[in-house]
Amino acid sequence: MPRFAANLSLMFTEHAFLDRFDAARAAGFDAVEFQFPYEFEPAAIAERLQRNHLTQALFNLPPGDWAAGEKGIAARPEKFAELQQSLHTALPYALATGAKRVHLMAGIADRHDGEAALAFRRSLAVAAHFFAPHGIDVLIEPLNTRDVPGYFLGDFALARDLIGELQIPNLKLQFDIYHCQILHGDVTMRLREMMPIIGHIQIASVPSRNEPDGEELNYPFLFDELDRLGYAGFVGAEYRPRGPTLDGLGWFAPYAA
Repeated sequence: MPRFAANLSLMFTEHAFLDRFDAARAAGFDAVEFQFPYEFEPAAIAERLQRNHLTQALFNLPPGDWAAGEKGIAARPEKFAELQQSLHTALPYALATGAKRVHLMAGIADRHDGEAALAFRRSLAVAAHFFAPHGIDVLIEPLNTRDVPGYFLGDFALARDLIGELQIPNLKLQFDIYHCQILHGDVTMRLREMMPIIGHIQIASVPSRNEPDGEELNYPFLFDELDRLGYAGFVGAEYRPRGPTLDGLGWFAPYAA
């Protein structure tokens, strides 16, 4: 049975951020993820995790200036020094929360630009080397270019090939089923093909990015497929609830802790 992690950046937003940990546990989740924790002290987040006996599945490394439209800086050669500093910013959060996975965002760049491609490879190698002594995987996630126009890593085959070329043990794929369906379709076959390099999975309905309970995808089938494939990692519920979060958790009821 898949082990689901509530995404606290999108779910339980009826509550202040730190109170979302309590709400997720009360709803039956035993793991959480979020995007950017950097407005809060690592110790405050760790306390909420410990109080609620929650596992931190994943969070994102600093993305650059999010308010100005940056969606990561790893493929931006002029941002390399900032990227290096971002690793030091994130490490205390990983250590305090016990997270074993961090997502490195590529950013807005032309994937056919040789300098951007070299910068991304360099950033992946540096980040993976930085986190390896701590037993932490660095994940890369293809994002669909309808939601994020111009995103450098907008192709699952490109991510697969990069991981294969670099051969870094703690570099893995973050397989967001929502993004895969929009970019390529054929989700089940891609899961089967890429399972050996997958470090984390995320879900949402397509096209609306709501609860995984309808629209284009048959999620009960996909959850069973993850079991058939022997996937033992987390499945992040990274969706925008249609209404109050609790009202939309019917899909989760069979799996609640």
